[in-house]
Amino acid sequence: MKALTHAFPIESATWRDIKALDRLEKTCFGDDAWPLIELLGVLAFPGVVRLKAVADGEMVGFIAGDARRDWHTGWILTLGVLPNWRRRGIADALLEECEHQMNMKKVRLTVRRANLPALSLYQKLGYSQVEVWPKYYHNGEDGLVLEKILEKTN
Repeated sequence: MKALTHAFPIESATWRDIKALDRLEKTCFGDDAWPLIELLGVLAFPGVVRLKAVADGEMVGFIAGDARRDWHTGWILTLGVLPNWRRRGIADALLEECEHQMNMKKVRLTVRRANLPALSLYQKLGYSQVEVWPKYYHNGEDGLVLEKILEKTN
């Protein structure tokens, strides 16, 4: 599936994207990057929305979302954009498309307390802090849980 309304093509990601996703995770998240087995899971588990932004024939951004119907909440599992491609609307487009495809009234995500650019982006897109998960990240930094209330699209 391609969303044609974005400046960069947004496409469904598959297990065939494992190498590109591994490279993106390590570049974007360093020590917090998911291990290969978890990346394979996010690319293969049923019900997970997995999207990539493509530029110059390569994956430059990725998002995965899990619509937890029993909780009536969508969770953004990961969202990353390669450094050279940031500030071009790719994260916005990925997040918007993932929210749309999960089709949940409430969406949550976790972000590092010190990740001010990401916090700014999420706040601009309507997310607000609802919880703190102490020492969530490998280095002991807190994770801020952000939430956005939206109307279902279907």
